Amino acid sequence: MQHPHGVQPWGNFLLNGGADIRSTGLGQLRVLSDDLLLTVLGLLPAKVLLSCSATSKALYCFCNHEELWRALTLQEFEGSFRYSGSWQHTYLAAAGLTEPGSQPSCGPLKVQGLYSDILYQPWFCATTPIREEWLERDNLERRSGLSLEDFRQHFELPNRPVVLSDAAKDWPAQKKWTRKYLRKAFKGQAVVAGNYPMAFDDFLAYSDGATDDMPLYLFDCEFAAKAPKLATDYKVPEYFAEDLFGVLGESARPHHRWLIMGPPRSGSSFHKDPNATSAWNAVVRGSKKWILFPPHITPPGVHASADGADVATPVSLVEWLLNFYDAAQRGGVRPLEGVVRAGEVLFVPRGWWHFAINLEETVAVTQNYVSSAGLPAVLAFLKTGRADLVSGCAEADRADLHERFVSALREQRPQVLESC
Repeated sequence: MQHPHGVQPWGNFLLNGGADIRSTGLGQLRVLSDDLLLTVLGLLPAKVLLSCSATSKALYCFCNHEELWRALTLQEFEGSFRYSGSWQHTYLAAAGLTEPGSQPSCGPLKVQGLYSDILYQPWFCATTPIREEWLERDNLERRSGLSLEDFRQHFELPNRPVVLSDAAKDWPAQKKWTRKYLRKAFKGQAVVAGNYPMAFDDFLAYSDGATDDMPLYLFDCEFAAKAPKLATDYKVPEYFAEDLFGVLGESARPHHRWLIMGPPRSGSSFHKDPNATSAWNAVVRGSKKWILFPPHITPPGVHASADGADVATPVSLVEWLLNFYDAAQRGGVRPLEGVVRAGEVLFVPRGWWHFAINLEETVAVTQNYVSSAGLPAVLAFLKTGRADLVSGCAEADRADLHERFVSALREQRPQVLESC
């Protein structure tokens, strides 16, 4: 399968005789590296970008790079757009420069002799098949019919992941949460996808046509307020019923529950959950591939600052799989991994690095929580006084979260506070 503009990876340059159109096509811009050139082009307004694309075949390829047009669309229109097959065409339609729903009169121009990993890699990651070897390993422990005490002793206290294969199978959501049902539930409401408010129908249109290497992901912490009946379609599994942040009240506690939905290849890159909390993630429809590393093992290809405030990862999930999955298998500590399917719930212990990629359109519910077992870690985290590391609350409420939490525990759950 060929890049839509004929761009080839840099490794093909010598194989094809060492001739390219970059230098002559870019003129004085040829001194810029590809990533710096894209940074400069990303500063241009759309009409100037279109004009530049007509000056040479090389600039045509750079100026039509999908990542530039995705950034322009999201910066100017946020979530107020209807996806039209490509980000450039989506931008033009949203800006009123083409008719909504119309299609380009001709296909993209294909060039010969342009080699660029920066242009080629995102397209390759978006189109390369998900490999069987990425899916076949399954060393996550799976349990059904687990008692509360067994869960606490064998998983929560030792801080070990487990898939609870029967914890969500009886939820009404398993049968009810079709696209039609969700569309009706969110009628007149905007959902949050890629950090932008978007009409649910527009998100579905995007999901159906998305060709990104890292598709937008619906991740909404206010879904229960926007669509109250969704909150009645599931129940917190009994293993996670104790959530001590609840003593703060719903409006004062950090964000803790999210509806998650996305097309294939969407998901979450490696991260640790906020505020030293643990989490559970239940798949309602579809399936997710999970990869988890224990707290003391930073995944290959991931670079985290000492305080955990900043984490740099590869741009897309498939890019990590292509470049680092094999290295992870050869490391001293291999990851825990497996596919979690509809009706199953994954327990994600505090501090564990985790990565999840949707293998098909997937709908899930996740909640972060603080139990008695995890309370000491959460209090220690909040006591550091690093308000910039606290997540899920208004900026004004971060600095005193530890004080407010301890005060509420002392009043409502003193025995838990005394025992930790």
